[in-house]
Amino acid sequence: MARRPVKALDKAIRRRSLFGGSLLAVGGAGTGLLIDELLVPERPPPLDGGYAAAADQLGRLTHGGVRIHYRAETDAKVIALTFDDGPKPDWTPRFLDVLDEADVPATFFLVGKNLVEHADLLRGRLDRHEVGNHSWSHADLATLDLAGVRNQLESTHDAIVKHTGRTPTLMRPPYGHLGGSTVLAAVGMGYDIALWTRSVNERVFAGDSAGMAADLAETLHPGSIVLAHDVGHKGRLVTLGALPATIAGLKAKGYSFATVSELVAG
Repeated sequence: MARRPVKALDKAIRRRSLFGGSLLAVGGAGTGLLIDELLVPERPPPLDGGYAAAADQLGRLTHGGVRIHYRAETDAKVIALTFDDGPKPDWTPRFLDVLDEADVPATFFLVGKNLVEHADLLRGRLDRHEVGNHSWSHADLATLDLAGVRNQLESTHDAIVKHTGRTPTLMRPPYGHLGGSTVLAAVGMGYDIALWTRSVNERVFAGDSAGMAADLAETLHPGSIVLAHDVGHKGRLVTLGALPATIAGLKAKGYSFATVSELVAG
């Protein structure tokens, strides 16, 4: 919004009295500007409605709030590995094989559509692992209104319960895009939101699994939540190649592994 001259001061003050706050004018007589006019909308914004509103349909909420996790506050040498977007053939089983061989738990944030199509890939393979909600179709939830977000999350929640026998308590928004409507949907469903401390860098270490493993072993810290993917383009297979050495390197430094829920619970 363009800044308006001081001659609009009376009007701005009247508006400001509705919203609170103060005004500060700068410049000489007749040429001054209201430096915080950028904060004064021509029309008051709606308290609800819109694709990202965080104050929409509050009467539907049954929980007091939501926690957003980027990492755990701990000095213990514990790390959570997370994998997004699955399950898919050729990928997810190979990640599960590595984790089984190393006896390491992880958290898989499932896309509902993929789960319904490939539920057999997870059958009997989730004993040590946690599953979370990653939307139905990997939609950008931050561009959806509350009804749209709820549809994405509820459909996936129901699919997870049906096909895994688990009731998820975590969701992760695709792309890490987090709008107010997503927060409200998470609150309404009793979810915590799991983001991440850092992601594996597939571009920097393209074709260099050993380099990725060494980097992760050197740079991760206690309480880290690591983002990786068990679905995607072939370049992401560098993560699969790096996974055994990453786990071995971190174990050699005294680290252990936990699901996200275990990690943030301390």
